[in-house]
Amino acid sequence: MPPFRRASSKDRDETYTENVSQPKRQKGNSGRIIVPSPNVRVTRASLSLNGLLDFFRVGIESRASDGPANSSEEAGDFERFMASVIPQCLEVRSQTQDNDCRTDGVGTSLRPLSRYEVSAAIKHACALGAATIPSPVQAAILRKLQLHRERRRTGIQGLISVDSNSLTSLAPQFPPQSPPSTIFNSLASIRTTHYETSFLSRLCGHRPSKDCGLIAVDWETRSPWMELMADVRAHYSYAHPARAQSPEVPIPIRYVSLQPSHLQQVHELLARVFWDGIDVSDLLQYSPERCSVIAVYGKTVVGAALLSSPQEVYITYLAVRAGWHNSQIATTMLYHLITLNPHRDITLHVAANNPAMLLYNRFGFKAEEFIAGFYEDYLDSQSRASMNAFRLRLRR
Repeated sequence: MPPFRRASSKDRDETYTENVSQPKRQKGNSGRIIVPSPNVRVTRASLSLNGLLDFFRVGIESRASDGPANSSEEAGDFERFMASVIPQCLEVRSQTQDNDCRTDGVGTSLRPLSRYEVSAAIKHACALGAATIPSPVQAAILRKLQLHRERRRTGIQGLISVDSNSLTSLAPQFPPQSPPSTIFNSLASIRTTHYETSFLSRLCGHRPSKDCGLIAVDWETRSPWMELMADVRAHYSYAHPARAQSPEVPIPIRYVSLQPSHLQQVHELLARVFWDGIDVSDLLQYSPERCSVIAVYGKTVVGAALLSSPQEVYITYLAVRAGWHNSQIATTMLYHLITLNPHRDITLHVAANNPAMLLYNRFGFKAEEFIAGFYEDYLDSQSRASMNAFRLRLRR
């Protein structure tokens, strides 16, 4: 009987071959072929009987090719022989597994995996890997099985045990524990600098977000309201030195064109300065980038200068919020409004006692007409503003 030898393959646990020499046959007195004795050395990679069954199958086929008449008798001999060998093999395997079994801390019976079981589990996991995404537990078990097989191939001793009921049993779950409050206090105490004003932004560069309809930015102007707020913060810090003070972040006054988000504040501003019921929402449809200049501090509208339309070029409203006067805001808005409409004459009406007359004169506006009772339909009879108006023109 030819001995088994391992073939050169990547997986030496599963592939076998045999010598090409023909087995020797012996004949008894009856002339029947005697099955060779099982006292031969068979190298098995695991407790699996696949290699032994393949060996007998090859032997039966080779003998059947010599004498077809004896094939049925040889098959019967093979079955009787296997019937006597298999129970012994199964009993030895069962005893070996019982000797290697152990019990974990929770009373579950564990045993080491055989080489055949390791290879079968890896094959099954790899076959399902393309169709489904394995869970983290299954992926961890697969990595351990592959590592165990590599250890056996290289001769490194290692023992791997699994639950006898399932290969993917989950570890016991513990209730989540809330972190101590000191961690959150430490994180809250960390003071950081915004990237826009940090030293890293100077090294790597920073491009500020461009405002929609931005016309100009003023970092130098300090209005009475800004000075008042600075005095309030200073007084509070002097009165409460032990309390944490939020630092004042300087922001500029931005001059932008009219946006839908400005409408509510613009209407409130015009109602305080002029009269109720003013609606300028139609300017959003007539080139607001040429017909409007809005002064914004943060998200607060502090001034507005509006034209009727690009064709008529008539200044309808010029207003500044209380607390922001004497800060050159009206001058800046009027300058940009004139600059946005070059080579066009600009007209407007102003009350006879309105101090804005001096501002318009500085820009070159000249009185062309005096109209009595121009504001009678708009102003209250108790208003201090004059009902009469001058019609001014800036000729270009």
